[in-house]
Amino acid sequence: MLFTELRFFAFYAIVFALYWVLRQQRQRVLVLTIASFIFYGAWDWRFLGLILFVIGVAYIAQRALLHEALQTKRRWIIGLAVGLMLTTLGVFKYFDFFADSLVALLQTLGIPVSQPLVQIILPVGISFFTFQAIGYVVDVARKEFDEPEDLLSVAFFIAFFPQLVAGPIVRALDFFPQIKDKKLLRDVPWSGVIVMFAGGFFKKAVIADNLARFYVDPVFAEPGAYTNEAIILGVFAYAAQIYCDFSGYSDMAIAVSRSFGFQLPVNFKAPYFSTSITVFWRRWHISLSHWLRDYLYISLGGNRGGNVKTYRNLMLTMVLGGLWHGASWNFLFWGYIHGAILTIERLFNIPRLSEKNSILRLLFGALTFYLVCIAWVFFRSANFEVSTFMVSSMLGGKNSGSMTFSAVDWGLMAGLLGLHYLVFRFKIGMRIASWPAPIVAALAGLWIAILLPLIPNEAQPFIYFQF
Repeated sequence: MLFTELRFFAFYAIVFALYWVLRQQRQRVLVLTIASFIFYGAWDWRFLGLILFVIGVAYIAQRALLHEALQTKRRWIIGLAVGLMLTTLGVFKYFDFFADSLVALLQTLGIPVSQPLVQIILPVGISFFTFQAIGYVVDVARKEFDEPEDLLSVAFFIAFFPQLVAGPIVRALDFFPQIKDKKLLRDVPWSGVIVMFAGGFFKKAVIADNLARFYVDPVFAEPGAYTNEAIILGVFAYAAQIYCDFSGYSDMAIAVSRSFGFQLPVNFKAPYFSTSITVFWRRWHISLSHWLRDYLYISLGGNRGGNVKTYRNLMLTMVLGGLWHGASWNFLFWGYIHGAILTIERLFNIPRLSEKNSILRLLFGALTFYLVCIAWVFFRSANFEVSTFMVSSMLGGKNSGSMTFSAVDWGLMAGLLGLHYLVFRFKIGMRIASWPAPIVAALAGLWIAILLPLIPNEAQPFIYFQF
């Protein structure tokens, strides 16, 4: 077991014990809020000021909005609050990207400039808690709340540690009522919590990390050494890795939150069985998809104003969604690919066409998966040169590489997809979650003990921690 994982389990056990010893809800929320700051400070204590700043802006803005009736002043308040939070995100996440891009452009034009001396460290999880805070302020501005929340509740909502660094992104309208709902604390489904956490741990520590070790990292590090077929398998492996890595974290975050009596939204629903990119985004990183729809796409105008504006808003939403994932041209292009396909699907009504019969569902499902994998190449690759080479190889381009993978490796990929389908189709986890909690806990302990030898010695960080 990795040392970092042991530290987290020890931290969780202490917080869990303190939480359930206390009887007053206010005291419990205070304990979880303090624990959340300790959790975030453990990554780098210097960035505690950053999350406190975002909390302060959200708290002041919501009180100001709820006490101001004049629409002009309300627009100023929302503009200032969102502007401050986006500026904070922009400085920490995008300063280096735009500075390096400007230097490269000027050098191309023959203007002698040097690289900036300042290099800004990216705080872990900054995109998640900033987006969550912005969503709350916008909901208040849209008059979704009648009364202001106190500072402790706002801090708890933004800093809640299970989903602080990698989501799911939680809506204030869903979360704040839970802080006051004591019924949730009495009705914790302990068997379901154990099953979800054990399943998420398995997806991350065993499947995702081993796929990265044996297939993904070697292929993406030196794609020119591999055959076209091997590159395709490496990309398929990355598709499985990023799903198991991120959905595994989401499952564990949901389980840990539920053990404290709080419900987080489901973040994945078998996305690789989608029959169109439109359906894929209804099943992949659902909390981000909803956030982009509710706070960006609709704010841009949504589908109001005719088809041309709708397609423009769709493209802008996906390109900015790509930029949200990372400060590089690769992420921008990844968002552009998805935006372009979504636009084409909307233009020709592909989602409805793909569901007409089982043959079309199978064909469109395979095509959708391959298109998603092609886009993943830009998401994972270090630069455009590597991306274009790998995509060319996936489409049958010339390649002098000789290294390949065996039929066993291809069987493993097919087996993973089949296993996921069986678990999803027959709801195996839900069936086990109906068993008595002591039996489920004993089985989970045995399950994790069996898995320990399969966990790589070198930890693979969660992919979405970098966003």
